[in-house]
Amino acid sequence: MIEILNSRAVICISGPERKKLLQGVITNNIDRLKDGTGLYSALLSPQGKFLYDFFLFEKYEIIYLDCEAKHMAKLFQKLLMYRLRSNVEIIDQSNQFKIISSTKQLDKFDLNYTDPRHTEMGFRAIVNNIPEGESEDVYHIRRIKLGIPEGTHDFIMDKSTVLEGHFEEINGVDFEKGCYVGQEVTARMKYRGKVKKQMLPVTLSGPAPEFGTDITDEKGNKIGDLRSSCDKNAIALFRIDKITLGQEYACGDINVTPKNPSFMPNMKDNDHD
Repeated sequence: MIEILNSRAVICISGPERKKLLQGVITNNIDRLKDGTGLYSALLSPQGKFLYDFFLFEKYEIIYLDCEAKHMAKLFQKLLMYRLRSNVEIIDQSNQFKIISSTKQLDKFDLNYTDPRHTEMGFRAIVNNIPEGESEDVYHIRRIKLGIPEGTHDFIMDKSTVLEGHFEEINGVDFEKGCYVGQEVTARMKYRGKVKKQMLPVTLSGPAPEFGTDITDEKGNKIGDLRSSCDKNAIALFRIDKITLGQEYACGDINVTPKNPSFMPNMKDNDHD
């Protein structure tokens, strides 16, 4: 099955200084981007807040940046601002390319790679012509069940931090690469244990309330809020010191039950640690 990701757009970055430009502004290490492979990363504000996340794929000396279509124009302008006098060409290719995904390999498409966040997320490809495929909901059900946040489906621009969304565990940040925009704040959060909130997959007892609906404990105290949802599953942001995995909590007119994401083996049910 192929999933058509209509909510995605593509920016092409070329020129001899393309990697140098990106290395100074993104959370991941551009040196890990090898020809024919994919890299997941984000661009932060100087205060270390989430702005945009995206996938990078390089082939034929062109870096293809796969991002949220609704925020592509602002990301494009941000990249132009950072370019300054660098020998880099940045082109909006939204009308030229589309994004597809599948749990099966997409080798018949030239620009294909493995989703770098999690083995069960499967594969992605950048295509000129959209093949027959499934709804994007199939893709989102898969990532939400795995507890993988994505873009403004889950993060709040200029407010969230990437470590709340497990960016280290889903291969989106490199703490050894050196400076980038927002690096100092992000590193301080990690090394000083300042991550007090985290996004977790939850199961829903009924139809999902809207994004941002408060989640409360048995005393009515707010302990989190709902983020993206699909089917009977969702992602929610929690105060991790206030919850017990596997326990039900109120969220609007339904209950939600947080569970352990597969990429966090150190988290166990009924354990706050």
